[in-house]
Amino acid sequence: MASLDVLPETNEDYGTMTYWNERYRKETDETAFDWFKTYKDIEHIVKQVIPDKSSRILMLGCGNSKLSEEMYDDGYHNIVNVDYSSVVIEQMKERHQESRPSMKWHEMDVRQLSFEDSTFDVTIDKGTMDAMMTSKGDVWDPPEHVIDACTKEVNEVIRVLKKGSSVFLYITFGQPHFRKRFLTRQDTRLEVHELGEMFHYYVYIMKT
Repeated sequence: MASLDVLPETNEDYGTMTYWNERYRKETDETAFDWFKTYKDIEHIVKQVIPDKSSRILMLGCGNSKLSEEMYDDGYHNIVNVDYSSVVIEQMKERHQESRPSMKWHEMDVRQLSFEDSTFDVTIDKGTMDAMMTSKGDVWDPPEHVIDACTKEVNEVIRVLKKGSSVFLYITFGQPHFRKRFLTRQDTRLEVHELGEMFHYYVYIMKT
């Protein structure tokens, strides 16, 4: 759980690079924070969606989550992690360079990825798009910059995924009527799975 001294003054701060860089500088070297569900919670879905552990996987907005490390330790060794915080990328490179040497880390904005087209089998977002949706406004009619940011992320996801055989896995608390607008795309199929009992989370699976 995040300590109080790294929590933002407003929810909108979750959508800024400045907040995340400052937060990661304050946290200890071994700090980890996972939005929503842990790997254990979603492992059954991950293994169903990604049966081939040699799949090339792109982790969008990785932060210092343990998801990549726990997937790696479960045999998924071809993971590329990106985050727009240079601070956390350097921390994670150092943390994992010896224990998980084949895992890659790049400073990169999910809205403008520098990878070539059709280079990944799987992309995963666990909370990154949600952070871009923290601006003030009507959730039924989000501000234009939120729509633009989320649309750009999904555009980039579709661009870097291999055509005809790949998957975008998105884990969120966002209900379908707020998220489908960004995930319903031509020539793709969308599945929605609900997790939890008292408080529901959702796993969106977009297949190209």
